[in-house]
Amino acid sequence: MGMRLGLNLGYWGAGNDPRAHLALAQEADRLGYSVAWAAEAYGSDSPTMLAWLAGQTERIDLGSAIMQIPARSPAMTAMTAATIDGISGGRFRLGLGVSGPQVSEGWHGVRFAKPLARTREYVDIVRLALHRKPVTYDGQFYQLPLPDGPGKALRLTVHPTREIPMYLAAVGPRNLELAGELVDGWLAVFLAPEFAAEQLKHVEAGRAKVGKTLAGFDVVPTVPVVVGDDAQVCAEPIRGYAALYVGGMGSREQNFYNRLAVRMGYEQAAAQVQDLFLAKKHREAMAAVPFEFIDRTSLLGSPERIADRLVGYAEAGVTTLTVAPYPPPGISEPAQILEHAIRTLRVLAEALDRAGVGA
Repeated sequence: MGMRLGLNLGYWGAGNDPRAHLALAQEADRLGYSVAWAAEAYGSDSPTMLAWLAGQTERIDLGSAIMQIPARSPAMTAMTAATIDGISGGRFRLGLGVSGPQVSEGWHGVRFAKPLARTREYVDIVRLALHRKPVTYDGQFYQLPLPDGPGKALRLTVHPTREIPMYLAAVGPRNLELAGELVDGWLAVFLAPEFAAEQLKHVEAGRAKVGKTLAGFDVVPTVPVVVGDDAQVCAEPIRGYAALYVGGMGSREQNFYNRLAVRMGYEQAAAQVQDLFLAKKHREAMAAVPFEFIDRTSLLGSPERIADRLVGYAEAGVTTLTVAPYPPPGISEPAQILEHAIRTLRVLAEALDRAGVGA
């Protein structure tokens, strides 16, 4: 099984234009990319964006990376998934994630405690609904219908066109195992080919629990890409993203990405980046991110260097490599950023051909 390409559109806002996202999705569609993913945090939501793209693309799948579990009831998520899949002609992929404690409790008013148990119940109910079974559930977090009230066990009135693929965003070992057990794919960040086996062993353990292997399981890292002559220079635009996640995503006590960097062997740097970021010394935090960490978790440099790295990702077990184009230093105008991102998508398609590891 070869590797396919995906496009991560991320969020829009803060300088991003949804029309630029549409142009990128349409270019990825023309180039034969497998899927375009849209994100959400506490700005633009992913389903609205994906529904808008569904009407203006032809072949490319459209995925949520992610829809936040605390943001919607599981039944609402099933309704949304069935609707987007229907209007797109069977092109929707449902990516779910628990978000983080700050967003879950601060924005959605949902306690973050026991995220793995909550995820298990949530996926169970979404699947019940999408299979058009009467939704009855007696869980720790969800009771449907509510006891001692007028609620009825209802069935989804829409007929889904197919079995909608489900994905989990997972970073920690227990969540990776849960993804292997419950769903069809893993949405990864900061995936280094050299460290992938360590993470995939947890996914494999989850698959084994339900009598399955990694065969047919979609391993989907989002990988930042900067095309240019000098890999060191190309790393610069990614420093802000890396410092935010390793240093400031979550709290000092609860930062999944910081723990991942530690497990990858960057304990000292991870602590330094976090100390600086939480002290609001953002530039210093960015500078403290090791080049090696960025290089191992990104695609940097010339098309030839990128093609070599694609071989490593394919050999590590990646099945859908999702690219997040970044402009090189010196490009800041929106039109230039879009032009460069489109060129990046083309470079990646050509690099995959050159690498000989495409599906």
